[in-house]
Amino acid sequence: MTDIQPLSLHTETVREAWIDYNGHMNVAYYVLTFDNATDAFFDHIGLDAGYRARTNCTTFAVEGHITYDREVKLGDPLRFTTQLLGFDQKRIHFFHCMYHADEGYLASTTELMSLHVDAVARKTTPLHADIMENLAALWETHKQIPRPPQVGRSLSLTGKRAS
Repeated sequence: MTDIQPLSLHTETVREAWIDYNGHMNVAYYVLTFDNATDAFFDHIGLDAGYRARTNCTTFAVEGHITYDREVKLGDPLRFTTQLLGFDQKRIHFFHCMYHADEGYLASTTELMSLHVDAVARKTTPLHADIMENLAALWETHKQIPRPPQVGRSLSLTGKRAS
């Protein structure tokens, strides 16, 4: 058994503006909070504002999948973890978990794929060597963490369909 864990880089509190007519956080704000966790992850690996200014490169989200496991409500503290699932010269595949920070339950997950992009040409371009080195170092530990069961899931109806 390993004691290696995903990164814990981001926390937030559910705000009043994020609450919908059901009395819990609206789905749009799950995307927002995961995006904030992504920013923290990218800062951690060196894809920060300085990198963007120095290289004219950035990242674009290309695909994502969210699970909504348990609701969160106004004022709930949130804690996010991030696991690197893989990478190559132009792509970063990663996974966030959102937990209720006090009660500890899993509230939501997202699996994301981001592309490294030349912001001027608006085309994919290889990650710079320093970022590749940072990702490789992180991968050395994260490859030992079991893949979450939500990774690679797809949506479908199975069995009989209603008429």
